[in-house]
Amino acid sequence: MQITIDLPSDLEEGLVRQAAQSQIPLQTLILRALHREVQRPHVSTPQWPDAVLSYAGVSDFPAFEAYRDELFPPNEAELL
Repeated sequence: MQITIDLPSDLEEGLVRQAAQSQIPLQTLILRALHREVQRPHVSTPQWPDAVLSYAGVSDFPAFEAYRDELFPPNEAELL
């Protein structure tokens, strides 16, 4: 199969440079990259980064729940 794509010039230059540095043909470099992308397992559900999951907050900052009494109630939609 033959596929033709238009690459931005900066991507093309980077691929040509990397192929030359690796001393492999450009086609081989592109095929390896495509194989890696296709074989890489894709996560179907998004995962928060560890930095977000482990965030403990700021100790001297009031918890959000402390402001709950000051919040306005949600607007009730009129059905008729």
